[in-house]
Amino acid sequence: DSFRLCGKQFPHFHRLLYRFLPGIAIAFSFRQRLPLTFGTGKRMMKQNKAKEDSAMNASFHTGNRKRLYEAMKPASLLVMFSGEDVRKTNDEYYPFYTDRDFYYLTGLDQHELVLMAVKEPSGNVHEQIYILPPDLMAERWTGARLKPAEVEALSGISDIRFVNQFQTDFHALAAGGHYSLTSGQIAQVYLDLFRVSPQDIDRPAHRLLKQIQANYPYLQVENANAILRRLRLIKQPCEIDAIRQAEKVTGEGIMAMMKASRPGMYEYQYKAEFDYALTQHGPQGPAFPSIISAGKNNFCIHYYSYRGQAHDGDMVLNDVGAQHDSLMTDVSRGFPCNGRFSDKQKLLFNCALQTSNHMFSIVKPGFSMAEVDATIRRYNAALLCDAGVLDKPENIGRYMWHGGAHHVGYDVHDVIERPLTVKPGMVFCIDVGIYHEEWGIGFRLEDNLLVTEDGCENLSAAIPRTVEDIEAVMRKG
Repeated sequence: DSFRLCGKQFPHFHRLLYRFLPGIAIAFSFRQRLPLTFGTGKRMMKQNKAKEDSAMNASFHTGNRKRLYEAMKPASLLVMFSGEDVRKTNDEYYPFYTDRDFYYLTGLDQHELVLMAVKEPSGNVHEQIYILPPDLMAERWTGARLKPAEVEALSGISDIRFVNQFQTDFHALAAGGHYSLTSGQIAQVYLDLFRVSPQDIDRPAHRLLKQIQANYPYLQVENANAILRRLRLIKQPCEIDAIRQAEKVTGEGIMAMMKASRPGMYEYQYKAEFDYALTQHGPQGPAFPSIISAGKNNFCIHYYSYRGQAHDGDMVLNDVGAQHDSLMTDVSRGFPCNGRFSDKQKLLFNCALQTSNHMFSIVKPGFSMAEVDATIRRYNAALLCDAGVLDKPENIGRYMWHGGAHHVGYDVHDVIERPLTVKPGMVFCIDVGIYHEEWGIGFRLEDNLLVTEDGCENLSAAIPRTVEDIEAVMRKG
């Protein structure tokens, strides 16, 4: 994968072409008989094989449903939706994103699917999945729909019906109260009624709630989301393995930005480096919209413009993550665009690093969850006071603008039941952000903490996080 021009050898020439001139890169690939770099041939075969070997298989999703059913009341009906396409403009839709709770329970990634399950008074459970019917014309335009055999292999559910039958089946259960394979009356319906804000648009579950209230007022509605939050709090071994894989990919993306960095580089170019590194591992892309900024733009905490330019002496802030088997990471590394920390940058960065290292030395099962964030602020405030940056600890809000801990998993801000104390299997962030506007320095140092039986582990420790290691990586660029 190299090219000779005017007697000079240009390594990775094809990769550079693909990044900046994709049309020419494709032509160059065919002419030079090189493999295209976007998931074809052996790489795609490797990805498919990896998916087959994944631990996030039907037994994992079946186990998740079993634990949900055990927490439900007897004589209950559960209805879960995968979600629906959201219109972007005219005849264009946003890329579809399956509801995370639905995916956690089924492993199915497609719009307009429905999971329905009945828990009898005896405790026995019958479940079925409703899928889109075959439609050759629709599939020609927008891709293949899941087939019954695929659905059973992915989810472990064998009763598979088409989605146009759902309303008929639901009415029969809700109106008659009897399930065809059992005896007993349905007393309550579990729906996932989570909203971030009351102003959020209605999702299918909220529309079904209104239908129940209007037509079946005798049914008690329960919120399945409350149970799912408890289940998702503690990560299973296969989930932790997936997060570990995502950490490796995240590290490659962050180091790609470090190695490419130079004064004059635009934020969108840093983003291109990160995206390119992630794409080499599959099509899932970033775990969330990447936050990548430079200079004064670092003082916007959630910044998505990517239009700024890194000038000599500026810090580059990145708050990014990758995903593997739909499990996510959330990592931040600040670095100077010229590859050399100034004295002031080094002082602030080392305060953040010492604070982070302190947290990884003290968090263990039984530690107060509320104290995680409080300890980060107290410890960092003391360091900044000792360094002469902060006048007194109670003014730490001048330089620390946000919290320092949130859980990660199927969502980057994972939807969990917030615990009182730390327990083994939890994964959450240790996020130390320092924003010194007078010095023009803003950055975050954020790592992902796994709680173990007797302490904790930094899952993102391999991603360069000291002044010396960051500068060493950047020198190699």
